[in-house]
Amino acid sequence: MSNPVADSPTAPLPFARQLTEKAWFNALWFQTTWFCAVLGQDTLLAVTLGLIGLHFALVPLRGRELRQLFLLGGIGMAVDASLSALGVFRFTDGVLLPLWLCGLWLAFATTLGRSLVFFASRPWLTAAAGALVLPFNYYAGSQLGAVEFGWPLWQSLLMMSAIWSLTLPALYYLQQRLFQAKE
Repeated sequence: MSNPVADSPTAPLPFARQLTEKAWFNALWFQTTWFCAVLGQDTLLAVTLGLIGLHFALVPLRGRELRQLFLLGGIGMAVDASLSALGVFRFTDGVLLPLWLCGLWLAFATTLGRSLVFFASRPWLTAAAGALVLPFNYYAGSQLGAVEFGWPLWQSLLMMSAIWSLTLPALYYLQQRLFQAKE
């Protein structure tokens, strides 16, 4: 059952709650979460989860946000788990998908309708960003010791480019279609 106050777009919001909807705040929050997850991994997992908890404490439409993060973040997790199962990724202790990466996917799902919303109406730009930016982030993560590639680097990057050039636009489509606030 939904909470009428938490799920009402017209409910008055204190200043802190309004911050979560600001693009600059979401970008800053996501980058902080990214650094905690990628640099801290399991060591800073509690901080990563705390930052996600803070987001949920402040977000005005919690029910919608929870559904969005589980669907969109879940798709990202499923793609990464598949790449890991195929041997493209290798994580510490041989886990299929570390918890810190699951947290990072939940955090990334918040950016689609906020700090990165400008991609939503530009599917070709979104596909290009998926092909270039997402593989670069994995490469950066590998240089920081968060992941190793089980395939040769060029094959890993090519595989990720192909997958994310299609998947990132699909994530935006779902976000806009299912979760974008109707004004």
